[in-house]
Amino acid sequence: MTSFIPAQRHLDLGDQFFDPVRPADFPETILRHRDGRWADRLGLGTLSDEEWLRHFGRFEPLAGSLPHPLALRYHGHQFRSYNPDLGDGRGFLYAQCIDPEDGRLLDFGTKGSGKTPWSRGGDGRLTLKGGVREILATEMLEALGVYTSKSFSLVETAEELYRGDEPSPTRSSVLTRLSHSHIRIGTFQRLAYLDDTKSLGKLVDYSIANYYPELADAADRPAALLEAVAAKVARLGAQWIAAGFVHGVLNTDNINITGESFDYGPWRFVPTYDPNFTAAYFDETGLYSFGRQPDTLAWNLTRLAECLVPLSSVEALEPALNTVWPVFRAELPRQILRRLGLQPTDVERDGAFITALFGFLLESQAPYEQFFFDWRGGLHSAERAARSPSAEHYMGETFRPIADLLESYALAADCNLEHPYFARQTPRTMLIEDVEAIWAPIAERDDWSLFQTTLSEIAQMRDAYGIKP
Repeated sequence: MTSFIPAQRHLDLGDQFFDPVRPADFPETILRHRDGRWADRLGLGTLSDEEWLRHFGRFEPLAGSLPHPLALRYHGHQFRSYNPDLGDGRGFLYAQCIDPEDGRLLDFGTKGSGKTPWSRGGDGRLTLKGGVREILATEMLEALGVYTSKSFSLVETAEELYRGDEPSPTRSSVLTRLSHSHIRIGTFQRLAYLDDTKSLGKLVDYSIANYYPELADAADRPAALLEAVAAKVARLGAQWIAAGFVHGVLNTDNINITGESFDYGPWRFVPTYDPNFTAAYFDETGLYSFGRQPDTLAWNLTRLAECLVPLSSVEALEPALNTVWPVFRAELPRQILRRLGLQPTDVERDGAFITALFGFLLESQAPYEQFFFDWRGGLHSAERAARSPSAEHYMGETFRPIADLLESYALAADCNLEHPYFARQTPRTMLIEDVEAIWAPIAERDDWSLFQTTLSEIAQMRDAYGIKP
C-alpha cells in the first residue's frame, strides 16, 4: 500500500513569500468530487469521506505537511498592465507532498477557501459552477495530452454567492488543485518590484532545487532556469493549440514555472479553427485569443527575464529567452501529429504539413475536435471519416492535398485504432454548450449523473489516446 509522503518545503523560502491564514468556516461541507486515481497514487485513497472532508473541506493539516495554510504573495501583469496589489485572494497553499512514483514535489492549492490579506474586497469564495468547470477543463485537457494541474477535490459549502456573470444567488464550493508548483512569473515580479535581490536569489535556488535539479551546477543558474522554464511554457502553448484550448486570462500571475495549465478562468475550446476566438467576454481587444496565446506566453516570459537581470546579465538571458520560438515551432507539429496518431519526420516537413492543415481548417470550418477524431491514424481511418457527421468537409478538392499529406505519414507505434472509443461517431467535446448542458441538471435538480457520465467518457478518451496521469 502506498503511503503519503508529506513535505513542507515552501516554508524554506521564509515569511517574505507568504502569509499564514485560516480557512473559512463553512456552514456545511458536501463532497462532490474526489480524484481517486491521484488519491491512490499519493497514499490518500483510503481516507473515508468524513476524513476527506476534514482535510479538503475544513482543511485540517495533513500530518507532516504544512502546519497551516499559506496565502502566497505575488504581483503580475493583467492584460499587460502591472498590478502590485495581487496575491492569493481566495485560495492558499494547503499542503505539499512527494509523488511516490517519480519523487517530484506536489502542491495542494485551493480556490474558494476564504478571505486572505490579498482578497481586495472579495468574498474569498468560489461558485459551485466554477468548481465544476475547472474539473471539466482539467480532465479534458489531460485526456488530450496537455500538461495541467489536477482537480483533486470539490466540496460544496452551502453558502449563497452573488456574481455578475452567473444567475444569483448561486451555490458555493471549495476546490483543491494538485500541481507541481505555485511559483508564478508574478512571484518573481513582486520581488523585482520590491528590489529584493536577495529574495530573488533565494527563489531561483528554491526553483532549481525543487523543479529543475538538473541545473544545480549550471554556470549561470538564473539564465539556465529561464531557458528551462521557457521551453516548458513554449511546449504548453503548442499543446493548447493542438487541443483547441483557450485559457482566457493569460496574465503573468497565471503562468507557473513548471509549465502547467492552471488558474483556470473563463476557458473555452474552439468549435472550429479560428485564431481570433476569445474565451473571456471582457477580452475586448482579443489580447488572449486562441491564435495569440503563443505570443502572449513569449511576452510573459520576457517579463520573467527582466526580473532575473540583477542576478545574471542581459547577454546571458537573451539567448535563453530566444529559445521560446524555436521550441514552439518544433513542438507544435509534434503535438498535432501526436493527436493524429502519426509519426513525426523532420521539423521543416512537419511544419509545412501543419501550415497546410490549419489553412484547410480555417477555410472549411470543419469542427476542430471532430477532425482530429475522424483522422486519428491518418488514412487508416478513411472509412471511419467517411461516416463522420463532418464527411462533407473531406470530399472536396480543398481536402485532397491534406489527404495526400496524411497518407505520407506512418502510423505512430502507440496509435490504437481498435479502442472502443473510436467506435463512436462523434468525439467527447467540451464546448461551452457541453458545459452548460452538464451544469443544467446540477443547478435545476442537484442531478450529478451527467457530470459523472462525462468524467467516465473522458476517462475512456484518455485511455484511447494512451495518456498516463
